[in-house]
Formats: sequence, structure tokens, C-alpha cells
Amino acid sequence: MGSAGFTLVESMVALVVLSIGIIGTIGMCEWAQRGLQRGALTTTALALAESRLEAKRSLPWDQLLADDLDQDGTLESSMRDDGLLDDRASGDGIFTSSLTRSNIRLVWTVELNRGNQPGAASLASIEARAIFMTLGGQEREVRVRTIRANPRYVGLSSLS
Repeated sequence: MGSAGFTLVESMVALVVLSIGIIGTIGMCEWAQRGLQRGALTTTALALAESRLEAKRSLPWDQLLADDLDQDGTLESSMRDDGLLDDRASGDGIFTSSLTRSNIRLVWTVELNRGNQPGAASLASIEARAIFMTLGGQEREVRVRTIRANPRYVGLSSLS
């Protein structure tokens, strides 16, 4: 017999093989989408953290604990050392403030090396953290940190 064509079994096997390939391709596209989303969120989080760090670095030393970043006389937020919200412990010399923007939680801290007054400290450690959730439900965090010196600090007096 010279009939050409495929049998039902051959067609079913080809359909199963094709289905497995399509399912794998869809899974790969979803994996790629999650990776792109995580990369975009990480880039946005890093930009937010870096901009907050640079804003704190650009302020005059005596305004380091104030969050009047556009310097219009109105505080956008207040840094506190009271052990509430994002501040870990009251009176530890680490001042904290935070905000949430575009599903990214931005927390920044200023740690003075001595005392709770900017004028008495010689150095300040400034850190900005951006925390966000990925599509897969994983929490990710980006941190940037710098140290800033007090330009008016002259050291401890040797007179006692």
C-alpha cells in the first residue's frame, strides 16, 4: 500500500512533545520576567538610597539631623532616636527616619560618634537602606553607607 500520512498515535506523540516544549518556554519567560522585575526594583531602590545619602551629605553639618532636603524651611520628615518605628533602641545615638515610595521602604540613619548633638561629634556615619519585595515574595535590601567629618570639630580640650 502506498498511503502516505501519519497515524493517530504519531500525531498524539508529536502533540505531547510540542506541549512539553511550549510549557518549558512559558516557564522560562516567567523566570525571565521575574529577573527583569527584580533588576528594575533593585536599580530603583539603589537610586533612592544613593539620592538620600547624597542629600544628607550635601546638608550643612548643623542640619544633619533635620530632613529639610529642599531647604524651604519645612521638614519633610524628622529623624529620631526614640526606639520607635525603624529606630532600634532609644538613646543609642543612632537617629533614624524612613519613607515608602513605589513599594520600596527607604530607611536612613545618622550615627554620631560621640553624644547626641551634631556639634559635639567629630564624625557621622550615614546609611541608607532600601527594602522591597520581589514578585516571588522575597524580601531584598540594598544598603549604601558613608562617613562624614565635622568641619568645625577641633578635638577635645586638654584643659581640665
